[in-house]
Amino acid sequence: MRRFGLIGRNIGYSFSRGYFSEKFQQLGLEDHSYENFDLEDPAQIPHLLRHTPGLAGLNVTIPYKQAVVPLLDRLDPVAAAIGAVNTICFESGQLVGYNTDAAGFRESLAPLLVPEDRGALILGTGGASRAVAYVLRELGLEVCYVSRTPSEGQLSYDQINGEALKRYSLLVNCTPLGTFPDTDRCPTLPYELLGSRHLLYDLIYNPPLTAFLSRGQAAGARIKNGLEMLQIQAECAWDLWNR
Repeated sequence: MRRFGLIGRNIGYSFSRGYFSEKFQQLGLEDHSYENFDLEDPAQIPHLLRHTPGLAGLNVTIPYKQAVVPLLDRLDPVAAAIGAVNTICFESGQLVGYNTDAAGFRESLAPLLVPEDRGALILGTGGASRAVAYVLRELGLEVCYVSRTPSEGQLSYDQINGEALKRYSLLVNCTPLGTFPDTDRCPTLPYELLGSRHLLYDLIYNPPLTAFLSRGQAAGARIKNGLEMLQIQAECAWDLWNR
């Protein structure tokens, strides 16, 4: 049996398990399985990585994308540059970390950009936000993080005003706010100041139309949820596990 799985916390809603289980069924891979490793404590991760029989590949999600980095033998250059891992491969006895979030985000975002999109606000500072920032900088956009507890060079949510929204036309939600079942929640922003020049991208995919996207859409902004990004990053992970 080739075992695959997802490391995270409170991941009963997981996209990955359903996606890969269906994929294995369609491909007739009866000796493949995918399971959730729902861990309350990051201290549980080393034992899982080194002592779980049959593991052939892992995905990593919130809140462990950065926590797994020091536990691996080496990192792919992209994952090293980002500082976060969402895919782990077992290569010749070594644990190797990759980041396929970057490829998924880039491929799903790029067709939506227009020449006027020169700056982006990244809402949240977790592991997923690092991949987002990496891609946006590669695409030539100015990047600014927004946080409830901002560090130097970052903005707080109460600093997002008309001037900021004129400078930054792309807003990417990398927080869990709005994820099912808390679908009424969204980042605290002056949504009434948004318009057609803005693009709102939400890494959340459940529900498909989050409160963040709904309020942006009502103001005339372009919107995109995270489902396509997830599908792309999952296929990239599958390719890495089967090289």
